[in-house]
Amino acid sequence: MIILITGASHTGKTLLAQRMLEKYKYPYLSIDHLKMGLIRSGDTSLTPEDDDALTDYLWPIIREMMKTAIENHQDLIVEGCYIPFDWRKYFDERYLPSIRFVCLAMSDAFIDAHFDEIKNHNSDIETRLYDMGFTADTLKEDNHYYINGFAQYGERVMLIDTDYEDIINAILENN
Repeated sequence: MIILITGASHTGKTLLAQRMLEKYKYPYLSIDHLKMGLIRSGDTSLTPEDDDALTDYLWPIIREMMKTAIENHQDLIVEGCYIPFDWRKYFDERYLPSIRFVCLAMSDAFIDAHFDEIKNHNSDIETRLYDMGFTADTLKEDNHYYINGFAQYGERVMLIDTDYEDIINAILENN
């Protein structure tokens, strides 16, 4: 089983992946780690701010790693924001039944009510080095981008609207 976790920044993708690793004992691939390894090694001139270009660059690698894991009957959690909205078109019926897709996003009301708390948890699992310009408005914009983008392709987005832990626990229980 591949668990593909994506969504807006600061929604708890990494925290969810860590909890899944602990619960299911599946290995976990952070797309951010892959991104930074490729950037720091000099294999690309892209920077951490080149989101769209990074998706185009990283997705072929990630999807082929996922296919390899499925073919080898290996479990894997893949977590990060560099997943194209039309990700399903890259997998045929041999692969899709083995992929569980999870997208996290927050409602505007949740962001308004919990912005300071969200900021205080931004480094719970990993230290964020690049967090400039992070405001409630930029967070809302990022969440709208994921909600609307994945909705265009009929993907379900787990909308965090009232209680964050309830949503995370529901995802963990329904895997």
